[in-house]
Amino acid sequence: MELRLTNTLRAGFILIILHSTFSSENDGDFCGTWRHGSGSLSLNINLSTGCNQILISANESSLSISGQITAQCARSEVILLNQYGLNSREESRFCLYWEPLLDQMKLQVGGENFILCEPIGLPDSCCSDLSNDQNFPEATYGIVNGMIKSDLVTDKTLTAYVFNGSHNSCKTLCPNTSQEDNMLKNTPCARSAEVEMKEDFRGYNITSPVMKDAPPESVTSVHLPPTLKEAAKNNKKVVCTFFKNNSLFQEGHEEGIILNDVVGITVENEVIRDLPEPIKISFHHDVIPKTHSRKCVSWDTRKDPMKVNWLVDGCETQGKGPKHTECHCDHMTYFSVLVQLEARPVRHLLALTTITSLGCAVSVISCIALIIFLFRRSRRSNEQSIPIHLGLAVSLTLLNLLFFFTGILANVGGQGVCVWVGAALHYALLSSFVWMGIEVFHTFWLVCMVFNPSPKPYIWNLVGYILPAVPIIILAAVGDVYGVREVVPSDDVSNPYLMCWMKNNKKAWLAHYFTNMTVLAILVISGIVMLVLVYREIHTRNEWKQNRVAFLSIWGLSCLFGTTWGLTFLDFTPLSDCILFLSCILNSFQGFLLMLRFYMLDWMRKQAGGSGLGSTSTGSTRHHMLQEKS
Repeated sequence: MELRLTNTLRAGFILIILHSTFSSENDGDFCGTWRHGSGSLSLNINLSTGCNQILISANESSLSISGQITAQCARSEVILLNQYGLNSREESRFCLYWEPLLDQMKLQVGGENFILCEPIGLPDSCCSDLSNDQNFPEATYGIVNGMIKSDLVTDKTLTAYVFNGSHNSCKTLCPNTSQEDNMLKNTPCARSAEVEMKEDFRGYNITSPVMKDAPPESVTSVHLPPTLKEAAKNNKKVVCTFFKNNSLFQEGHEEGIILNDVVGITVENEVIRDLPEPIKISFHHDVIPKTHSRKCVSWDTRKDPMKVNWLVDGCETQGKGPKHTECHCDHMTYFSVLVQLEARPVRHLLALTTITSLGCAVSVISCIALIIFLFRRSRRSNEQSIPIHLGLAVSLTLLNLLFFFTGILANVGGQGVCVWVGAALHYALLSSFVWMGIEVFHTFWLVCMVFNPSPKPYIWNLVGYILPAVPIIILAAVGDVYGVREVVPSDDVSNPYLMCWMKNNKKAWLAHYFTNMTVLAILVISGIVMLVLVYREIHTRNEWKQNRVAFLSIWGLSCLFGTTWGLTFLDFTPLSDCILFLSCILNSFQGFLLMLRFYMLDWMRKQAGGSGLGSTSTGSTRHHMLQEKS
């Protein structure tokens, strides 16, 4: 107990250090409040290279950033701000962050972050030592409470502020590689290394120049594969930039933090992706607690270059130990390791997986036996419910078969195979739910609409097999819904269980709630209502007084109606572990329970030997409800 408490406190302490060290934001170089109107608002950007001055101005409808203080960054753009809701208020707080050592500039306005200049390696010349040149006239609309760092310039509303810069050598502002590491910890420096891919290029290993004198276990390194030379058609120079302690990279992901080391890999004027052999980036970091997962991520600059957007796509995570992570990526951009702040692992995952696999295997065999049994019975009887029972048995067979192999296919086939298998598994699940719903509806028809003939079997087949395919086709057309899904165990978050299912993104979760959970809620509610109706209909019969018949009736109908799936909604209770195991057992063994139900009913009919319980006639539906539906 004491050991567990000690480990927990140590893990929490490490994460606090990580979070405070890597997610802290320095004060903005210039901050203020923009007083504007409620009409159309825009952000005007006009930056060019050089070292002269920067002008920050504002009026009723626009906020402007213009001037010459960057080494390589040039941008001219107008961004409409109404889409961010700034026109709903009269004032918007903004801050301009600028780091000359990285030629990096970011604007934060109204809670939104805009990257005006992406970070680069250490330039030769830095435009630094900005000084306030002059004060502009007061106005109704403009910038109020202008501040440099944390010092207030004036509380008046001015139309603009201008700052002059001066040239400096960047190398004199950034610690040398031979200096002590503690000088580097609070400096957002970056070092770049260039590799010329000549004719005899056979791959290359690059080590971070910043940490060249540090021990090997703390060095960030990059391996460039030989196939990179063929992918880079027009340019043979690769630039690797090693960033450290850059707060800009902490944006773009709410569920975790980016570690202090970020590596940017580029080929000038080339877009490199889908490499046949991955680029390998080796990160060394502080110990990451086992209860928190880590993933290799890359910055997607194509979607919106002015926003930080970290994605796991295109990278595979290879955990080499608690202090070492290796990323295998098939494209070029910025790379780092994302550590999940809030642990969300699944408890008892190994036991649950074992139970589910065993239940699915038994259910597949049981459903095949049940299909043969029902098919033979349909040749001797004209019972209206047999085609529906067959449909449910077939859909459960497909569901359990796919679920049994989903883990194997995810590890062997990867993302390409899982797109199809995940869609097929989703179809089988929805089809099973629909057939259970048909069982509920058909029971309602037999109970409440005695003298009306039941719909033809082909109607049930259309509803049970075709209807579930409609949402699957729509979701497949939308894309980015099906693929490899990671289920993280609580005892070892670095070794997740892989399965083919819906991805872990907002689009897939939305599809899950609108299809699976909605259909399941309707099914469970209608199943419970139907159980009550059937109970009211048959509880006065003589057969009901027999305990085995009463138990078999409720238990059998529960299997048919899928009400056991309702345990999914009770996972939040204090007994969540018990409910999870119970739900896992009942739902994975549902095929076996159905087969057992039908074989027991057949055995009871034979034991009854022609009595009311054993009769198979459907002339009086109410009278024979028990043997046909329960």
